[in-house]
Amino acid sequence: MNIQDAQRELRQAYMGGFVGQLVAAAIWALAAALGTWVSEGAGMAALFFVSMFLFPITQLIFRLMGRSTKLSPGNTLDQLAMQIAFTVPIGFILVGAATLHQTHWFFPAAMVIVGAHYLPFIFLYGMWQFGVLAGVLIFGGTALGLYGPEVFSLGGWISAVVFAVFAFVALSVVRKEARGD
Repeated sequence: MNIQDAQRELRQAYMGGFVGQLVAAAIWALAAALGTWVSEGAGMAALFFVSMFLFPITQLIFRLMGRSTKLSPGNTLDQLAMQIAFTVPIGFILVGAATLHQTHWFFPAAMVIVGAHYLPFIFLYGMWQFGVLAGVLIFGGTALGLYGPEVFSLGGWISAVVFAVFAFVALSVVRKEARGD
């Protein structure tokens, strides 16, 4: 199977990342809400621990939708996706270090780490739009951390909106491709 066919199959199986991005939006909104109305620690714990279930939740939603995400035996891009996913918890070591210095850097630092993890998605899905998502998160997190107000959950709220918007951008890409446009 050539790379373009493997990417197309992955895009179609995962709807261009639509469901995963909506799940990410919900997780970041939950973490931001807990960080805003419960405690900063609750927001941090929610983002870190609930994000560990992003893929299983996404898979459950696909099953509830009656969709299979199983790829052809010759398509090994799912293995690359798993490797990419493991970069986020490792990157959270740096998020923790930033947060020890300034608590309000938690969400901006997480934005940078998660944004960087989306760079290989450009190849994985064959979608340049993931580069835009990565850039918005990386530069947004950097700007918010360096120049933004010291509002703990602001980056969480912003990211939730960014993920939700991107979900529909990704969906439009795969729907257009499916129509042959």
